[in-house]
Amino acid sequence: MGGHVHEMQVTRQDMKDAKIDLQYRDFCAHLLIPLNECRRENLFAPWSCKHEKHVYEKCQYFEYKRRVELMQEQKAAEGADSRRVFGDQ
Repeated sequence: MGGHVHEMQVTRQDMKDAKIDLQYRDFCAHLLIPLNECRRENLFAPWSCKHEKHVYEKCQYFEYKRRVELMQEQKAAEGADSRRVFGDQ
């Protein structure tokens, strides 16, 4: 999407040091680290860290859209392959 090069921006060691759970170690983990630091500094007050939370959730949303688009492309390719196999061209 948008010609963005998709690669991890933090290392496994950085995520381990930041105590990021395995399920959250995705392409948005680089934004979760400062969000969690802000949360700890502000004792998890719900009104704090709004900007960091918004940026992280926006990244999660675009990551979801990227995965959906990728799945649609894979299904389209599989459909084209099955039509070729069964002669439905």
